This record gives sequence, C-alpha cells and structure tokens, in this order.
Amino acid sequence: MDYQKIIDRYYPEDNKLKYILITHSRLVSQRALKICDAHPELGMDRQFIEEAAMLHDIGICRCDAPGIECFGTEPYICHGRIGATMLRAEGLERHARVCERHTGAGLTKEEIIRQQLPLPHQDFLPETLEEKLICYADKFYSKTHPEREKSYDRALKSVAKFGDDGARRFKEWTALFEPENVKN
Repeated sequence: MDYQKIIDRYYPEDNKLKYILITHSRLVSQRALKICDAHPELGMDRQFIEEAAMLHDIGICRCDAPGIECFGTEPYICHGRIGATMLRAEGLERHARVCERHTGAGLTKEEIIRQQLPLPHQDFLPETLEEKLICYADKFYSKTHPEREKSYDRALKSVAKFGDDGARRFKEWTALFEPENVKN
C-alpha cells in the first residue's frame, strides 16, 4: 500500500497543512518504528505501523483548526473519526481503526459523555499492540510545533487532560514500550 498516494489524494497542494501533516506523521512513524525494532518479542507488524502512523491524522483537512492551517468545518476532536471514514473508503479497515482510536490515549464512552465530546457514545480505545504503539508515539509530537519532541512529562500531561484513565493507559504503554521512561 502506497500511503503517499493516499496523502496526495487528500492533500494535493504542497502547502503548510501538508507540511504539518507529513512532518508530524513522519516523526510519529519514526518513534513507533524505533520502538517496534527494539521489541521483536512483541511480534508487531512493522510495515503496518509505518503505514498507519503516516495516515493516522489524514482527517485533519476537514477540521476547523486554523492554528494548524486546517480550514474545514468539523471540530478538531473529530479528526480521527473523519480519517477513519476516509480510510474505510480506501478499503483500509485496520488503518481506519488507528485513526479513530488515537485521540488522547483512546477515549471511553464515559469520557465522551462526561466531556460532552461531539463523538458517538462508544469506546474508541486502541486494542492491538500496533494501535497502542501509534497512539503512544503520537503523544510526543504536536501539530502546532511539528518539529519538536515533547518530554515524557509533557506527553503525559497532554493525555491527562482527557481523564485519569487515559493517563493510566499511557503509563501502562510506557512500561511496555519504553520502560526506561517509567517514573515512580
């Protein structure tokens, strides 16, 4: 599967938005692949990780987030669901699942209801190791400063704003993927 062709289909112009998407996605992909390579015992699908990491934010182009050059109509929190719809139309179900499950450290139905998020009332939690890994790696890079890597503490803080459950999941993933970052 050629993820660049899919990106080019939805982002045909070489502009700031495409730069932000590709820079962010490439850094997420690189971190996820480095972790994958460091843990062959987990038996993760390396090619899928690269593809899905490059496509996980494909839906931002339809969102209203002027700070990152997105001039669509949908709330930014919906970019994962939008991306999932786009990738399902491409016949990429596994990749679509990564899109819809990477917000925060995943979102539970309860978190969606409590925070009154404009999302369907259902769980959007990463389930496979690959989904968890891409979601984890994503937390270290923002799209407002796409070239900068966040510290572990800043990444954890960004996840914690969605609730304690997300912070707990993020810490569990840290222990699995980068145990050297585990803090007592």
